[in-house]
Amino acid sequence: MARKGKTGVLKRLREVKKAEKAALKREQMAMRKEMGTVEDDGPADRVATADDMAGYGFPTGDDEEEETQ
Repeated sequence: MARKGKTGVLKRLREVKKAEKAALKREQMAMRKEMGTVEDDGPADRVATADDMAGYGFPTGDDEEEETQ
């Protein structure tokens, strides 16, 4: 009789663990939707303001206007 390798067993364990993790994520997302904590991020929510850009070190139009006046 041939010995059975561990690779098949380990593969099945990885698949089971992956499936359990996906199920847990689905449950957590469903709970967040029920509680209303999941927000629909539209494109308007992702736009940085002039203050945000200045905080990141990007030049803003305000500096150029002050120099010309």
